[in-house]
Amino acid sequence: MKFVYQQLTMNEAILHFIWKYKPYIFNGLKTTNNEPIEVIDAGVYNSNAGPDFFNAKVKVGNTLWAGNVEMHINSSDWFNHNHQTDKNYDNVILHVVVKNDKQAVTSFGNPIPTLQIKYPLEIETELLAITNSGSWIPCAGKIQEVNPFTVKSWVEKMMVERLEQKTELVNQTVKDCNGSWEEAFYRSVVRCFGLKVNALPAELLAKSTPLKVLAKQKDNLFQLEAILFGQSSLLDKAEADDEYQLSLKIEFNYLQKKYNLTPIDVSLWKFLRMRPAAFPTIRIAQLAMLTHKSSSLFSKLIEVDSYSEMVSMLTVNTSEYWETHYTFGNKSTKLNKQLGSQTIETIVLNSVIPFMFAYGESRGKPELKEKALSLLEKLPVEKNSTIDGFKNIGFEAQSAFDSQALLYLKTNYCDTRKCIFCNIGSSILLKSNISL
Repeated sequence: MKFVYQQLTMNEAILHFIWKYKPYIFNGLKTTNNEPIEVIDAGVYNSNAGPDFFNAKVKVGNTLWAGNVEMHINSSDWFNHNHQTDKNYDNVILHVVVKNDKQAVTSFGNPIPTLQIKYPLEIETELLAITNSGSWIPCAGKIQEVNPFTVKSWVEKMMVERLEQKTELVNQTVKDCNGSWEEAFYRSVVRCFGLKVNALPAELLAKSTPLKVLAKQKDNLFQLEAILFGQSSLLDKAEADDEYQLSLKIEFNYLQKKYNLTPIDVSLWKFLRMRPAAFPTIRIAQLAMLTHKSSSLFSKLIEVDSYSEMVSMLTVNTSEYWETHYTFGNKSTKLNKQLGSQTIETIVLNSVIPFMFAYGESRGKPELKEKALSLLEKLPVEKNSTIDGFKNIGFEAQSAFDSQALLYLKTNYCDTRKCIFCNIGSSILLKSNISL
């Protein structure tokens, strides 16, 4: 068996894999000072800054140590990364390396026990075969060999990771809104109204038009439209023969001065190659109606028990003018322009559920987190090329819970070739016939 010592084709990720799953670490381990080592607990992998594994337990000689584990290809990398001056690394109890060329020390100058490990070259070959497969995702040809329970449990973990990631974004938005969950939620919902094409200008519209301003005019739909269309700058090119647009313009001029409002750049809005029903003008008209019909929307949405109730609360039409218009000045056949089911699903998926989960986390209400996860299982599967791709290799999503998790998996693990850190990829590697 050929072992790897100095020449490496992969990075420290292999060491992380070996340490986490211990498939190539055998009994009789010793430090570079010839002290026996027993790994009681490998610890928890850290994907952020700091030591590679937290809360490990290692017995060195007759002493049991609890702390962190750091890994490098060369032990001298400890100094290359300036860990010897970083107090965050003073709690490292073991330095795991392939080549031992310099003794690692704490910021106090104390030496850190070092474990030099060897592993079969075939592990690199196997990993390279997966990551460089050229398939749509690295394990496309082998995922069917993985235990279905392993796949299912990893998909569930991906969904939780995705919600935790979104929780960070929600918390930041709440912070930006001076702690107001309603204001933060309003911003998120407005962004959803813009869909992908107009998400940015919609978000800027929400930021430039505080919810508290709209709340003061919520009983007057005309004034709400005046503010929102005025702030969107879609009133700037007033049609001479469109009395409604001119009336909105006059009203906005008054409200703009009253509330000291600054409109966004009109050039940000996109109408080209869009369905008329999704034009920014229609979306803003629907947003005005939603604001008119509702108050404390976030607080009320997280209290309802069913998805159908949420749909009912979010289903709105437009004012009478927009029943015969898609844009200002251009009359069309009369049509009830109700907010569509797909847009409502988008709002629930991208705003209601993440905010519900984050609020439950923030307020110590696990029942809200459970409700958020339950809602995901009730929403239909999203339709996109990624979900189709997973279906083609034998993994068909059953609900939005699965599709959201698969989107996160594809972006954060498959596309970046982090097979070692994925339980599906690790399972494939562990199944290989590599042995010492």
